Amino acid sequence: MAPTAPSAAKSASPSQPSGKSEVADLKQQLRQLAGSRAPDADDQRRDVFKRVISCMTAGIDVSAAFGEMVLCSATSDVVTKKMCYLYVGAHARAHPDLALLTINFLQRDCRDQDPTIRGLALRSLCSLRVPNLVEYLVTPLTTGLKDPSAYVRMIAAVGAAKLYHISATACIDADLPASLKALMLSDPDAQVVANCLHSLQEIWTLEAANSEAAAREIETLYSKPVVFYLLNKIKEFSEWAQCLVLELASKFLPSDNNEIFDIMNLLEDRLQHANGAVVLSTIKVFLHLTMSMTDVHQQVYERIKAPLLTLVGAGSPEQSYAVLCHLHQLVMRAPMLFSSDYKSFYCQFSDPSYVKKLKLEMLTAIANESNTYEIVTELCEYAGNVDIPIARESIRAVGKIALQQYDVNAIVDRLLQFLEMDKDYVTAETLVLVKDLLRKYPQWSHDCIAVVGNISSKNIQEPKGKAALIWMLGEYSQDMHDAPYVLEGLVENWDEEHSPEVRLHLLTAVLKCFFKRPPETQKALGATLAAGLSDTHQLNRTLSQDVHDRALFYYRLLQYDPAVAERVVNPPKQAVSVFADTQSSEMKDRIFDEFNSLSVVYQKPSYMFTDKEHRGPFEYSEDLTNLAVGTEAQENVISAQRYQENDNDLLLSTSDKEDNGTRASNGSATSTYNAPSDLIGSSLISSQTPAETSLINTGGPTYSSQSNFSLDDLLGLGVTETPAPPPPPALTLNSKPVLDPGTFQRKWGQLALALTQECSLSPQGAASLMNPQSLIRHMQSNYIQCIASGGQPPNYKFFFYAQKDGATAFFLVECIVNTASAKAQLKIKADDGAAAEAFSTLFQSALSKFGLS
Repeated sequence: MAPTAPSAAKSASPSQPSGKSEVADLKQQLRQLAGSRAPDADDQRRDVFKRVISCMTAGIDVSAAFGEMVLCSATSDVVTKKMCYLYVGAHARAHPDLALLTINFLQRDCRDQDPTIRGLALRSLCSLRVPNLVEYLVTPLTTGLKDPSAYVRMIAAVGAAKLYHISATACIDADLPASLKALMLSDPDAQVVANCLHSLQEIWTLEAANSEAAAREIETLYSKPVVFYLLNKIKEFSEWAQCLVLELASKFLPSDNNEIFDIMNLLEDRLQHANGAVVLSTIKVFLHLTMSMTDVHQQVYERIKAPLLTLVGAGSPEQSYAVLCHLHQLVMRAPMLFSSDYKSFYCQFSDPSYVKKLKLEMLTAIANESNTYEIVTELCEYAGNVDIPIARESIRAVGKIALQQYDVNAIVDRLLQFLEMDKDYVTAETLVLVKDLLRKYPQWSHDCIAVVGNISSKNIQEPKGKAALIWMLGEYSQDMHDAPYVLEGLVENWDEEHSPEVRLHLLTAVLKCFFKRPPETQKALGATLAAGLSDTHQLNRTLSQDVHDRALFYYRLLQYDPAVAERVVNPPKQAVSVFADTQSSEMKDRIFDEFNSLSVVYQKPSYMFTDKEHRGPFEYSEDLTNLAVGTEAQENVISAQRYQENDNDLLLSTSDKEDNGTRASNGSATSTYNAPSDLIGSSLISSQTPAETSLINTGGPTYSSQSNFSLDDLLGLGVTETPAPPPPPALTLNSKPVLDPGTFQRKWGQLALALTQECSLSPQGAASLMNPQSLIRHMQSNYIQCIASGGQPPNYKFFFYAQKDGATAFFLVECIVNTASAKAQLKIKADDGAAAEAFSTLFQSALSKFGLS
């Protein structure tokens, strides 16, 4: 049978372009239509232009048709012109030589009688962003700012900012910022005013880094006449423009309380706006203006509560989450004001997990004596939730409320009931919380241990739950009859336990149990130390080394003196009053300063998630980026879990240097440490009484109180206090230091960081920074010169330098000031590092006096 002839290939449809052949076909059609005056020529051009845009959308390179597209641009059809402008804007930057072909028809369209075409042409002309075409932009922009059509003026205002990004010099030389400012204060159209304001802020903010005149112009934007002029027109603005004006108002520094109340009266109705962004922007203005007025600030919280709760219940889950994040910030600062509205934060069945988790945090924060019972009852219902992460969070929330000393008796009973639910994750979370409760409320040990003692360690799979159980077995072994035998069973299964956390807790628990019940724990202790010293866990070699080091430390400590070992491992416990917070108060203040921004949603300041190039002239010190929030970058913060471990268990690793030094002093030629052979047998602990018990390895090295491995030094026992060093000599500065910018920049890159400190400004000093030049003059009177400055309210950045009198040593300072918090972050570099501390003291003294005279 003859093979079937292949079917003819289907021709490509316009919606499915075929690549080079399609582009060539389009070019041919565009050439034919370029000079056509046929009645249907405009319709044909529109169809071909649609095919070109379709190819662009599909990712096909149609730049080869650039010349033909320009030739066909001579049409009165607005739709066709829009597509042509879209094509030109997409390919001009990649093909700057071809972009020159578009200048003539774009400039011609900028003079068209139709304002729509004039505006579209001006927008396309500014969107070319080709540096060698800058000279062709200035005249159309200048004309556009004076155009009778508000649409054209609106586009020209944004075009001025685009021109600044292409060529700052051309924009400033054409005096476009002055034209924008005049237009902003006189134009009747609200959108034109908003665009002028946006462009001016962008231009002057970037220009302020190089020009003092621009810095002064920024100050005029935050002056009373401009701010009140814009606020009086706020109802005419679009929602985006209202947010822009409100952001400007939040940085305004009023001269007296009357101005504050005037602004709040003007913006009162904005709190009922349907748009959440406008409401949050208004709230930011209210909060920042009343920061120094305690009574009024509290009334503001009461006033903004209802609008925020309304926004939470309206709109999409994403909007609710964003509003909840801001509400969470307010709840953490003033929980008592929201305590009566706790039912608003109950989780709904339809809420996404991220919304539920945030609501649980807020319920924990607002719990007090009056609502604890209702909140805990609600949280207990969530413990059986099918969403396991939410169930875990709800159990943790119950424990946090108990740690706040609210209705502890009832909450402990609820937690103990969780242990009967026979769910592994519930049991694990509950055991961790019971452990924390016992650390804070030791008086509850009898009731808790009675229930915990009935739990089998074999039924607990999660490491943190098993570690909590082991901690209680060691801490309360005198009250738990089976504690030594349970621990012994865990030691026998040492190789099956892969969690270093559990192994570390087991080492400490067995040693604690030994001091309380030595005969029953003697065998388990020897086996535990032997297993720990030979730990070769391969899943995490770093943590496995921790297990080995702790076992080695315990062994040497027992060998040195069992009484000292008991004082170290099992000292008298004091109830823990406060648990560590994973987020510092400074970090919370920084986030609050950036209210109504992504910083609140991400729970971290903007400098931690933005690139340097997008931070403007103000950049936070790089050393601050080591701060972490929540569970991120745990190596840089002391988490609450690590804090708890350090409070209960002593982990002191022995370095190789100390180990080698000890063996050398005892005449040992062995290069590595081997576990003593007597740890394996039952002869580890002699039959003497516990007070006389000591671990002595006759075949291994012995350690005396005079050995190089000094436990007194290691543990801080009996160490003599070294006398305080003499105070450094007083530092005097050269009254006329000279340092050019180039040398300053070179020194700044070469010198190491000597000090990083934070200091406070007086309220008068923070208010005086409305004019940054006043701080510069003040520091000059203290022989400290400023070489560069920039920023905008509430953040300013200065670079200072000073010279040591009678020497060539210079001190360089980066000073970042936040006027809202009245805090200054200092980064100091010095030729003479020994004098850096003295200079820092002198600098802070001068800074603290700013604004007081």
